Amino acid sequence: MIRATKEIVRCAIYTRKSTEEGLEQDFNSLDAQREAALSYINSQKHTGWISIGDSYDDGGFTGGNTDRPAFQRMMQDIEDGLIDCIVVYKIDRLSRSLLDFVKIMEVLEANNVSLVSVTQQFNTTSSMGRLTLNILLSFAQFEREIISERTRDKIAAARRKGKWAGGHRVLGYDLKERIGSKYLAVNSREADQVKQIFEIYAQTGSIMDTLRSLREKGITTKKYHTKKGKLRGGVNFDTGTLRTLLTNVTYLGKVKYKDQVYEGEHEAIVDEDTFGLAQGLLKQHRHSQHRSQKNPALLNGLLRCQHCGCAMTHHYSSKPNKRYRYYVCLKAQKQGWNTCPGPSLPAPELERFVVDQIRGIGQDTGVLRDCVQSALAKMLGEIESLKKERSKKERRIRQLSKQTGKAAGRARQDEAVAQKMQSYEQQMKQHQDEVTKINTQIAAREKQMLNSDELVGSIETFDPMWNALGPQEKAKLMNLLVKQISWDSGQDKIHITFHQANIEALTQAGVN
Repeated sequence: MIRATKEIVRCAIYTRKSTEEGLEQDFNSLDAQREAALSYINSQKHTGWISIGDSYDDGGFTGGNTDRPAFQRMMQDIEDGLIDCIVVYKIDRLSRSLLDFVKIMEVLEANNVSLVSVTQQFNTTSSMGRLTLNILLSFAQFEREIISERTRDKIAAARRKGKWAGGHRVLGYDLKERIGSKYLAVNSREADQVKQIFEIYAQTGSIMDTLRSLREKGITTKKYHTKKGKLRGGVNFDTGTLRTLLTNVTYLGKVKYKDQVYEGEHEAIVDEDTFGLAQGLLKQHRHSQHRSQKNPALLNGLLRCQHCGCAMTHHYSSKPNKRYRYYVCLKAQKQGWNTCPGPSLPAPELERFVVDQIRGIGQDTGVLRDCVQSALAKMLGEIESLKKERSKKERRIRQLSKQTGKAAGRARQDEAVAQKMQSYEQQMKQHQDEVTKINTQIAAREKQMLNSDELVGSIETFDPMWNALGPQEKAKLMNLLVKQISWDSGQDKIHITFHQANIEALTQAGVN
């Protein structure tokens, strides 16, 4: 109810539409709302109502929150005392959130501003009017939540069938339209850039080096125009956007929804091996970032007790005026020394022994080359076996993806079908996790396949390089060269598995 003491009531018309669809028309939804509100104001001219000249129109903004430019401008004008009454076509045009609406009403009441809905008669100055308003708003919020649920279900069903269901534009693809839906089509120029990005990262193994190379080549993020004609993207990659690109399954011709990956309708740009190599390198990089850099022991993380099957860690033992270093079996350390026949090894002697074995490899280049060739042949066989296993699992994933897509349409009406679909999705998740592990294993093996001449040369120059390094650099290099060291206390022997080219040099010697 408008205060009788005022001769003129300044009315602001607020309009809103959730989507931009149809706003380009000469007479759109916002125009219709404004016309209805203006007619209502004109009908109240005898009480002093007038429409202020400013327009408050939010086209393409949801009512689920208050992050709307025209709404924010109107609320500021209310605070400034420029408005006496707000007129809306329906109450849900102002807000669909009960919590937000309570806050809005607090501001209106504090500034003595009334609210009128053209199609829903109520008076906000009375208790009955406020009750009616809250009831209407509750239904508006309920409707918004129902629409959100239906939208999520629609997106989930589309993803299960491999369709593009919205999201950020992806470098390498253009968004095309066809009857009833949109789809991704390969952009040949951008697809070449995507392939270059994966190749550069595979060669350098470094996010920062890749970013530097992309800037030099002028390769940027996806550039496109919005419906309103605004230019988006086309900026230099940063660590976040580059990681997002390198882990995007869209480039495999697949789509992802939550934790599930489905076969997509679009064409792949990157093959499984290239994508798997990138994931393996990213995983290694994350692991190296979390590894402690403080006072590293030379063989930490490499040494295992063969008898107990557990790791051996660096340990100190102090005596008067002297400190001794050991590598200790974790089982013996936790459960007692009598649980392991060889609970500890002296660290200095063991470290010298391992370094001497690395030096010794380079003394006979003929033997070294034979080892390299033998190891490469073995590794190629392992990679081929892993690829076959991956193909089996991917075939099963495609089968499950089709079955899930067929079941999606009937799941809401048939509980048994819904349970089957859930089972299909769980199986897909399991197989996808296994494929990810296989890709990581393949990437790790391919990363280790070095040229025999390069390997021989690097080991031949090992001695002067080693002497020039500090403790932290030596620990890093040891982790690059050695894959694992096993201590066989029963035989009093050391077994060293080298990392580079996966050379397995079975070096046996007693350690005093």
